[in-house]
Amino acid sequence: MSRPGQGVMVPVNGLGFPPQNVARVVVWEWLNEHSRWRPYTATVCHHIENVLKEDARGSVVLGQVDAQLVPYIIDLQSMHQFRQDTGTMRPVRRNFYDPSSAPGKGIVWEWENDGGAWTAYDMDICITIQNAYEKQHPWLDLSSLGFCYLIYFNSMSQMNRQTRRRRRLRRRLDLAYPLTVGSIPKSQSWPVGASSGQPCSCQQCLLVNSTRAASNAILASQRRKAPPAPPPPPPGGPPGALSVRPSATFAGAALWAAPAVGPTELAPPSGASPRSPSAPGSALTPGQNNLNRPGPPRAATVSARASIPPGYPWRGRALSGCVSVVPALPVKNLNGTGPVHPALAGMTGILLCAAGLPVCLTRAPKPILHPPPVSKSDVKPVPGVPGVCRKTKKKHLKKSKNPEDVVRRYTQKVKNPPDEDCTICMERLVTASGYEGVLQHKGVRPELVGRLGRCGHVYHLLCLVAMYSNGNKDGSLQCPTCKAIYGEKTGTQPPGKMEFHLIPHSLPGFADTQTIRIVYDIPTGIQGPEHPNPGKKFTARGFPRHCYLPNNEKGRKVLRLLITAWERRLIFTIGTSNTTGESDTVVWNEIHHKTEFGSNLTGHGYPDASYLDNVLAELTAQGVSEAPAKA
Repeated sequence: MSRPGQGVMVPVNGLGFPPQNVARVVVWEWLNEHSRWRPYTATVCHHIENVLKEDARGSVVLGQVDAQLVPYIIDLQSMHQFRQDTGTMRPVRRNFYDPSSAPGKGIVWEWENDGGAWTAYDMDICITIQNAYEKQHPWLDLSSLGFCYLIYFNSMSQMNRQTRRRRRLRRRLDLAYPLTVGSIPKSQSWPVGASSGQPCSCQQCLLVNSTRAASNAILASQRRKAPPAPPPPPPGGPPGALSVRPSATFAGAALWAAPAVGPTELAPPSGASPRSPSAPGSALTPGQNNLNRPGPPRAATVSARASIPPGYPWRGRALSGCVSVVPALPVKNLNGTGPVHPALAGMTGILLCAAGLPVCLTRAPKPILHPPPVSKSDVKPVPGVPGVCRKTKKKHLKKSKNPEDVVRRYTQKVKNPPDEDCTICMERLVTASGYEGVLQHKGVRPELVGRLGRCGHVYHLLCLVAMYSNGNKDGSLQCPTCKAIYGEKTGTQPPGKMEFHLIPHSLPGFADTQTIRIVYDIPTGIQGPEHPNPGKKFTARGFPRHCYLPNNEKGRKVLRLLITAWERRLIFTIGTSNTTGESDTVVWNEIHHKTEFGSNLTGHGYPDASYLDNVLAELTAQGVSEAPAKA
């Protein structure tokens, strides 16, 4: 239907810090690999709230209410989500919204992904879309929130402004998120238990507690003196830099800063003093510890974030629920090869304020993921590596790879086995295999024992047959104890393309060396018989993926081995993403790549002196190595 009215960029209606006696909607969220807070469903949030009421320091088993979240547990004491099968930990938070917003009404906005499934928007985007929808705007531009998408309500579609690609979106009604009324108990601040008598265990709070006594002594001596005149800005500081004077309530860390609601950005109104009570996020109580105060509803922070002028010379950062001031001077080298931990930098800034020294505040650095644009004429082949592209097709199952034949090829029979456990079935080697009665193979009796040729580890032959039959069945065998590989190991990587070439730019730490750029591209498709769910569609997120190596002797060696690993289908596999939790998707397969070109803020960039040696070791562990030269 036709929707009257003008399009809208982003509604800005700062709500300020909410009164403590109003109802608020509670939404639990987890931090993904892109530093974006993703909401749990309303059903999961109700479950977490119920557990929280019973034990504010306990654990929440998410699989009790959502079968897709069976591996996940939330530890309320540390406010982290733990995945049991991989050990991955992610921060979680308890966020608050206005009851009249989308989560309070049970309204969910979703977009259709490549696999035909529906994915919910981040909660702040969902609220923004719902606000525009209720005001009957025909379209909505999300660029002010950092996304290059246009929302068209008439066609219920989302369009990428750069690629012009459209996706369907939908609005559906679901269970409303839980409500909380009145003040938030201190034991439910972020993290839970941070103000319950025991200090928070995050590095920043530890630094606060360890330095508070010394800082209070400094302040006590300063209070006995007349306040000095504000010092001039530090020489060489950026124009308009903010000089922060010592606070009279440093015992409570009552510096002006953004509330601890996650990695959001707040800008003071034009002409407002940074410590003015009218500034967003400055509603801090003098003399009270404000490090663990609950944040305002997300709608307020979303509106404020959308109003940040470009290049504003400061930024508030929330780390582990605590607000830190990241100084640019005198704490330097935040972008260099030895990065200062943000919590340490923040505490340094607070101590400098307490000592009466000015602190210049600046934006946090952003990772440089891609090199400057390169023309086609500047792209060259890699010396010593033939071609510029490799393609893989669907796997052709090798014939004559009978499990018994493969096991016999790499083992020798042991007539008098040692009296120890078989580490596959955990039965004694002097007794029959634990797979007796489960597998029946001619010529492989349950009591037979064999020794692997190179490593010498001993197992029941029937156990090795069972292990091989449960694997990729590619003619190779891997020792379960030492991971030694017998034969040529291949993987389950879906079909795709690998390109590689030289670009005329240098990586950090390799100033005089050009860069090898690798581009992996895998499309979505249907899983084959070697995959977890044959016949089911799989997704391929984030492709094409760009990776980088230095163009030196060791870098070219790594490239040659990566080409071999690609041809053996070992670079990627299909499984469950450790970062997003999505199943049936293409994921990395234990061979690490550098995907950050000009920095190393995420740990996936340069400089990294040990990376090339580490990736060579990972390739060797997959059975990929260069054959030694013959004499």
